[in-house]
Amino acid sequence: MKGLKGKNVLVTGGSSGIGQAIAIRFGEEGANVAINYRKGAEEAQHTADVIHEHIAAAVDQCMNRMQAAGVKTLLVQADVSKEDEVKKMFDEVLMNFGGLDILINNAGFQIPGNSEEITVDSFDRVIGTNLRGAFMAAQLAIKHFLAENKPGVILNVSSVHQEIPKPRFLSYSVSKGGMQNLTRTLALEYAARGIRINGLGPGATITPINRAWVDDPVKKEQVEQHIPMRRAATSEEMAAVTAFLCSDDAAYITGQTIFVDGGLTLYPSFETAWSSE
Repeated sequence: MKGLKGKNVLVTGGSSGIGQAIAIRFGEEGANVAINYRKGAEEAQHTADVIHEHIAAAVDQCMNRMQAAGVKTLLVQADVSKEDEVKKMFDEVLMNFGGLDILINNAGFQIPGNSEEITVDSFDRVIGTNLRGAFMAAQLAIKHFLAENKPGVILNVSSVHQEIPKPRFLSYSVSKGGMQNLTRTLALEYAARGIRINGLGPGATITPINRAWVDDPVKKEQVEQHIPMRRAATSEEMAAVTAFLCSDDAAYITGQTIFVDGGLTLYPSFETAWSSE
């Protein structure tokens, strides 16, 4: 896509699932990719190996120009809920890449539990990573863009649950609702400075964290019957939209969350006419 080759990209939570697919896609587009992981260096190294493999395949399949692009990958450890670790992560990326052009706030997780029973610590942990972590990373990225007097792009990976309530996952829903306003507020505040901020709202997606229902035919059917397109998405489909939103092809888009959900946010219970007419 236009404008991604040679750009420096940081993907938080990039060692698996949607984050890994995003990192791979940007590598294929010729961007330098820094892959953040919270822990598990072995898993992160596997991601780097996969990225190199995909780049090599792309070169062999008609992307020979990437050889001259000098694509770099970097593994950088940080718990994005901790301010000192986020700052250290940015310092490492800037030192190795010489700058940053695109930030992908992807790190996130959820903890299930009845709302009357969840602990404050549990609530804070989810908010700390999903929302506070995204804010801290976005703030450092914006400071860098402003200091360098250059445009930049931030993409916040949210969820359909910034719109659709998710009972028993209160902290997750709250974090994603907050991410929607983080995206919109920052987009409005910095649009005139050439900084674009958008969101990606995945629906049900096939990732390692979802293997419990992906590999169970009964549970898989239960999930997919709620999706108008009757299937879950792939991580690669999320990565494709991410690449578009960060590319020059989307140069006039800011403050938007694009839902990639197979129609899940279309109120699928209304697919059949049960209301009065």
